[in-house]
Amino acid sequence: MSRVTLHRIEKGEPSVTGGAWANAMAALGMTLLARNTEDAQATGTSPADLNEWIPVRVRLADYPQLKALAWQVHGTDTLTPMEALGIYERNARHLDTAAMSVAEQALLQALRTGLGGGASVGMSDV
Repeated sequence: MSRVTLHRIEKGEPSVTGGAWANAMAALGMTLLARNTEDAQATGTSPADLNEWIPVRVRLADYPQLKALAWQVHGTDTLTPMEALGIYERNARHLDTAAMSVAEQALLQALRTGLGGGASVGMSDV
């Protein structure tokens, strides 16, 4: 696999083929598993807990408080995790933590934990 392809995978670009993703996963000792909802329910497994995951791209539509804080962002519906954390931290004084959904609180906590942000975002109870 070329460095360029690996770089595209890291950036989450949609132009990367499924085979390249599979090769990258194999190199990391991972496997790809596709399962439909009915099979997951039949085997009694639950979907993955995504509370501590950081998405490759943060969709503004999924996080209302972030969308309100990012009012000046035009021309894109998504942000990188670093951009999202930066917006949360720079605008912490405007953040309404009581109005945040559980998913948005989990995103902010994951961003703080994974990317080292922090003290200025007033969410000590999250």
